[in-house]
Amino acid sequence: MSGRRREKQSQLERVGWREWISLPDLGDVLVKAKVDTGARSSALHAFDLSQFERHGARWVRFDVHPLQRKTRPSITVEAPVVDVRRVTSSSGRSQVRPVIVTHVELGGVSWPIEITLTRRDEMGFRMLLGRQAIRNRYVVDAGRSYLQSIAKGTK
Repeated sequence: MSGRRREKQSQLERVGWREWISLPDLGDVLVKAKVDTGARSSALHAFDLSQFERHGARWVRFDVHPLQRKTRPSITVEAPVVDVRRVTSSSGRSQVRPVIVTHVELGGVSWPIEITLTRRDEMGFRMLLGRQAIRNRYVVDAGRSYLQSIAKGTK
């Protein structure tokens, strides 16, 4: 690793391998996310997806269960679709998913990210925060959890 790159990384905030994040554009949903540098894109557990048109643009309506292993609360969300992409999961399964852009808040900082929508019933986390979302913002400390969440009192 070059000295310049190492210096830049040392200036970035640290984030744990799992963190509580907020999705303020989606009804201020609070969700425990796995910070996954092995995943290029971020993914949110979404079910009952239906696409529709609003003012000539494609939108999606879906429900979210923000809490792991819980079916309540269930929050209905609507968002414009910015893309549809083929994504290959860690299990090697390929799937076409709608993509939305929404703000994510972590450690008191908010920024827009792209999120693919998919069923994550069998996964341990309702959301993956992929490397594109954290690039040039955070360095992941794989041995720690909730480094930014503790600072905000959301552990």
